[in-house]
Amino acid sequence: MSSDFRSKLLRTSGAIVLIALSALATGCQVRPLYSEAGGVAQKLGSIAYSEAGSRIGQVVRNKLIFLTAGGNGEPANPEYKVDLTVTSSVAQVLLVETSDRARAGQVAVAVDYILRRNADGQVLKAGHRQAISLVDFPVQEFAKVRAIRDAENRAANEAAELVRADLAAALGR
Repeated sequence: MSSDFRSKLLRTSGAIVLIALSALATGCQVRPLYSEAGGVAQKLGSIAYSEAGSRIGQVVRNKLIFLTAGGNGEPANPEYKVDLTVTSSVAQVLLVETSDRARAGQVAVAVDYILRRNADGQVLKAGHRQAISLVDFPVQEFAKVRAIRDAENRAANEAAELVRADLAAALGR
């Protein structure tokens, strides 16, 4: 008799849990980030970016313009404005003890951004993104300078993609 009661109790509690999970799932509003239904692509295409203050800032700005506008360039009458502050740093991580020279390093590109609506100046999103790129330092000085520049470009492009994802999420709400 007690096993009959347990089996009924298990079936009833299982049914209740199933109904509760179904109710929770119906309230879920998950939708694709890049869907056309939300108009995110059009909103991303109507963003203007602040002027760059450095070469790395220009790389980030150019990549963001390409990613958000789909290669069309900045809009003539933007609905939104993004203020960008880009910094980069190079750190030596693998030192040779006998020669006191670095053999490898890392380049960090940090982007602080503020997304504003042009109509009323309201801040929609502010954030900070950082990307790190590893680099090997060759013995020749020009090769070392070029390797650092390539690593800066890689990190800047990755940081721009992270910022673009943040902007798309903010405008998709």
